[in-house]
Amino acid sequence: MLQRFTLRDLVLAIILVGTLGLIAELLLQEHTESWQHWIPLVLLGFGLAATALVQLRAGRGSLRIFSVVMVAFLAAGALGVYLHLAGNMEFIVERTPELGGLALAWEMLRGATPALAPGALAQLGLMGLAYAYRHPAWNKGSTSMAE
Repeated sequence: MLQRFTLRDLVLAIILVGTLGLIAELLLQEHTESWQHWIPLVLLGFGLAATALVQLRAGRGSLRIFSVVMVAFLAAGALGVYLHLAGNMEFIVERTPELGGLALAWEMLRGATPALAPGALAQLGLMGLAYAYRHPAWNKGSTSMAE
């Protein structure tokens, strides 16, 4: 008999595929030069574990862990956009110090480091929080993961 998948199941599948895709992308781009480069990779590893945990045993404890990781995705995504923009600005100002205003902002967005790429991590975080929002397991009454 065919199993019916809910929208919540599909959202979790998108989070899983997106997480695996970002891990592959970061590794292919050799995003491992400094400790800051390891932040998204480590968080994505935690994201894989939290996604598997919530899929296998959705309960208040696993949803809490999953939600914390998703908030960390949001924070790391915002930090990544900042770091990418700052790196681009430093390079551009060094190369063309007379550039300023909108021209500088435009060049920062178009710089060698993809300024908005870390937003993909934040998007996964938002999807994860949407997954956990009003999840039925929040109402199971137990606060432990052994449910």
